[in-house]
Amino acid sequence: MKIEPIISSLKFPDCMLYAIACLIFTWIATPTGQAEPLTPLSSDRDSLIRDSLEIYFQQSHSEIDPAYRHNEARIDSLWHNISSLSSLSSKGNPRLLKLEVIGSASPEGSYRFNKTLSENRAKHIFDYIGKKIVLSDSLTRFHFLGRNWNGLRQLVAADSDMPLRGQVLDAIDRTLAEENPPSEYRSNLLLSHLKGLGKGKAYRYMYHNLFPRLRFSSLVVEYAASLVEETPLPTDSCAQSIEICPLEPEPEIVTISEEDIIRIPVSSAPKPFYMDLHTNLLLDGTLIPNIGVEFYLGKNFSIYGDWMHAWWSKDSSHRYWRMYGGEIGGRWWFGKAAHSKPLTGHHIGLYAGAFTFDFELGGTGYMGGKPHGTIFDRCFVHAGAEYGYSLPVAKRLNIDFTIGVGYMTGKYITYDPGKRPHIYYWESTKKFKWFGPTKAEISLVWLIGRGNRNH
Repeated sequence: MKIEPIISSLKFPDCMLYAIACLIFTWIATPTGQAEPLTPLSSDRDSLIRDSLEIYFQQSHSEIDPAYRHNEARIDSLWHNISSLSSLSSKGNPRLLKLEVIGSASPEGSYRFNKTLSENRAKHIFDYIGKKIVLSDSLTRFHFLGRNWNGLRQLVAADSDMPLRGQVLDAIDRTLAEENPPSEYRSNLLLSHLKGLGKGKAYRYMYHNLFPRLRFSSLVVEYAASLVEETPLPTDSCAQSIEICPLEPEPEIVTISEEDIIRIPVSSAPKPFYMDLHTNLLLDGTLIPNIGVEFYLGKNFSIYGDWMHAWWSKDSSHRYWRMYGGEIGGRWWFGKAAHSKPLTGHHIGLYAGAFTFDFELGGTGYMGGKPHGTIFDRCFVHAGAEYGYSLPVAKRLNIDFTIGVGYMTGKYITYDPGKRPHIYYWESTKKFKWFGPTKAEISLVWLIGRGNRNH
């Protein structure tokens, strides 16, 4: 760290005073590795200073998490640098000239989504900084870089564990050679190509290990700080020659051992957590209340379980509307939306379930399985494969459309309710087998968990 203002008019004692001040400032303001060193650009009576740091964000988040990737330590280091310079200034307060936020995005999201996300991140940064200093709109700027392919190339080149590193670098280099930064069209082509390398092995590695390091915003602060005022020479000052001017004794050097260092642990950022509660509106519309829960396991996989239960009856007129049972399943999420936000977008999966019923509306009744038995005695069982799409409609709400095809089997009886309450006449027992659509859902999904929000 160095300060090089042009002070050609200072006389010798002023030069000594300035030199000592520079030494003190260098010792105090040395950064801790969290922010870039202060870099004076030019000066007369003011020193023009530029400082910068990077603030990282969790996927699809715009709020500043102080604990995430040591954001708080980075920001504190910036204020430490500014305060250190202020201690050498006769006026005491640096003058802000410019505050700029440069947005960087990982490649998996669309250009429009990443731009909106970066703008929201910049707003939160300006609001956060505004709690410490007064900001003017004329001094604040935001610039969006788009998908940070150049940054990804640097990370890939430096990562010896990167699968198919040579092929990934070659694909990125060919695209950047044609257009840098690449257009949205070429960017999408490059992203699709990377997803296909090694059956997705290279892309999955980058998604989990490298993309989080590209989700940042660079904060650049430019300000001016006044240097120490000139003081007139005393009449009996020493000669203006450095050889005969008395020097202050050198300060004692203090050695700090490893045992003297107090290490303050930095808490790690809490991991995101994704789950949802959902209900099938088609069953709700037929007066069969139902609820389900789904948990995201990571790597685009989730598991879920559903339960339905309706027990409506009117014995006096032999009317029954009864059904209960459940289902479990697993899903794999894919597509652009799924990579940008878990539990969103396309999904395929497998499911299996069991249920029973008793329907009778004044005529012939239909009952699943044996009367008075347990659900295992009287259930229908089914299993199949499903496809669906979960569409965001609000910050924590999705609408999920799903259809499943599979096999269903079970026994049921038909009966005549007779003329008196609680008296039923058995008619027949039948075996049911079916292959075809066994599942249809239009579900209202409530997103729950840390970071589980749409943007």
